[in-house]
Amino acid sequence: MSTLTPSRRSARESKSGRRHPAYRGHATAAWLLITPALIGFILFAVYPTLRGIYFSFTTYHILSPAVWTGLANFRQMLHDSTFWHSLLVTVYFVVISVVIGILLSLVTAVVLHRLTRSTVIRGLVILPFLISGVVAAVVWSWMLDPQLGIVNVALKALTGHRVIFLGSNTLAIPTVAMISVWKSMGYNAILIFAGLQTIPGEIYEAARLDGASEMKMFRRITVPLLRPILAMVVILAVISSFQVFDIVQVATQGGPANASNVLQMYIYDSAFSQYNFGYASAMSLALFAMLIIITFIQLRVTRANESDTN
Repeated sequence: MSTLTPSRRSARESKSGRRHPAYRGHATAAWLLITPALIGFILFAVYPTLRGIYFSFTTYHILSPAVWTGLANFRQMLHDSTFWHSLLVTVYFVVISVVIGILLSLVTAVVLHRLTRSTVIRGLVILPFLISGVVAAVVWSWMLDPQLGIVNVALKALTGHRVIFLGSNTLAIPTVAMISVWKSMGYNAILIFAGLQTIPGEIYEAARLDGASEMKMFRRITVPLLRPILAMVVILAVISSFQVFDIVQVATQGGPANASNVLQMYIYDSAFSQYNFGYASAMSLALFAMLIIITFIQLRVTRANESDTN
């Protein structure tokens, strides 16, 4: 009779479909550990999502039962000028906040990586991200106040003129975008900084020996090797910017004259002011579909799953 070692016996058992009792015990413990999180995910994420998809095909005003209307909400959306205006305002906000935010975050991360190793400075950079969006909007609203805000006081002393930032049709969205950039820049910079630490230092040393300048190394080495990290940061920034609500709600309430009425504000107004939850759910589903398409395009264009370090 031939004897089998424990490793060969476990291998034969795995091939035959049987599991060692110890593995079955581990699986049971694993399921027990993830069950609370799984239940919470189903109750607070999966069920509301499915319920929202159902409501998007109904007329639902909360005080009366939902009535199935098929694609009526989506047909209404196609002819809703306010929806398209809010979408354009949102895209305008996303372009400003993402482009300027990523550029500033990239420069900040490179400066932190190349010029300083102070953990205090790194902590100060990420500090605005830890502040609530409501608090940030309130503080900046005070600072940008046309009469008493410190920014306008300084502008009055330097130029003799005051600027109406949040009350102007042309400056409302750029101003809100700058507040969003100020709040999120530190977080994005830390993510990019973590990516910079994965780039081997020997590459920069070889470039210096070849006479490359700091700017040339930034363009030819840093940016190409950071492509996967930058792609991830851009995708997260785009998704976050499309979902902006708290800063706009506190700073401008969608005004003046709907100049800053982003899509999330319109969805909120349709649901909780007009109590048209069916139409609000349809717009939310449309926004969700747009974000999926935009994310897929970004992943394909940036080739985020590929790395140039190999």
